[in-house]
Amino acid sequence: MADFTSSLYLDMRHPSDALPGWPVLTTGRPAVLGQPPGADAVAARLAALAGAERATLARSTLHALSDCLEVLAGAGAGLVVDAGVYPIGRWAVQRAAGVGVLVERVAHHDVTATATAVRRLHGRGLRAVVVADGLCAGCGRCYPIAPVSAALRECGGTLLIDDTQALGVLGAGSDVDAPYGRGGGGSVRHAGAAHDVVVGVSSLAKAFGAPVACIAGPADVVAWVRASGSAVHSSPPSAADVAAAAHAMRCNDAVGDELRARLAGRVRALRRRAAGHGLVLVGGLFPVQSTPTVDAACGRWLLDRLEAGGVHAVLRRACGGAGSAVTLVVTVAHRRSDIDRAAGLLGAAWRELDGQVRRAR
Repeated sequence: MADFTSSLYLDMRHPSDALPGWPVLTTGRPAVLGQPPGADAVAARLAALAGAERATLARSTLHALSDCLEVLAGAGAGLVVDAGVYPIGRWAVQRAAGVGVLVERVAHHDVTATATAVRRLHGRGLRAVVVADGLCAGCGRCYPIAPVSAALRECGGTLLIDDTQALGVLGAGSDVDAPYGRGGGGSVRHAGAAHDVVVGVSSLAKAFGAPVACIAGPADVVAWVRASGSAVHSSPPSAADVAAAAHAMRCNDAVGDELRARLAGRVRALRRRAAGHGLVLVGGLFPVQSTPTVDAACGRWLLDRLEAGGVHAVLRRACGGAGSAVTLVVTVAHRRSDIDRAAGLLGAAWRELDGQVRRAR
């Protein structure tokens, strides 16, 4: 079977024999009383990679986003939430709303609506916290960080992004040889923006293959988060998590840009071969590639046709929540034969489905 369901984009796997041992898996203390050995060094490396003043590690993006909102959206703040934000971000927002924080929602990537909401909150004496994804896995587009940050600087607000999809894939200075950019520092680096009003929360479990999250941003914000919320009541990341993250940083230094270039080549090959079968995939150059929107029944039919041909794919909600899409997640581990088989099967099934729809009309 050709598996297109894993988000290990760069195929970083961190087998046990590649990691140092550890005398104890967890400290048994809350994170505020200390991180495992090596955690601060990994966090410093991630801060430099993202171009932020400081970073710290967290158990998960849900812990990290909730803690950031607890710090950023206290008294005198309101949230401006992008309509396309990932479910984990929505859950963190729901928690903030549950304790009385004002929440306004704006259309996906709508800079004008976002800036208007920020200024409206400012006019009411509230500091705006904009919540969005650094890169939308549904449509493959980057968040407009620079113009939104400019509006926030005028009003003293903050942009809180979930940069899980972008970290390890996007970087600075994209060109023909490095279409994602270099370094893998994430969407702020890719946008050429400053981290002064941006706090980025990212899981390393996608491109970097380590099940741990980081919070990167201004030093004072990171310090507050590190001393509050789940850090007071939960354990820090385990020694295994930290070891995997450290190994990921070493791999990124050694071969990260090479892996990103290979990944871009595989995504382009899938898009080109699918187009040759009459199917234009959604997602740009991002490794999450989807069909145009269909209803759930048609999506399941397409998924079944792929499964019957030996291709594992994902049926997911389309960007914006209207309808479904069949998604192929491309990694550097995919062979040319995997790409060819997936594109051929999906293209043929799409043509058959289109024919059925036309006849039904």
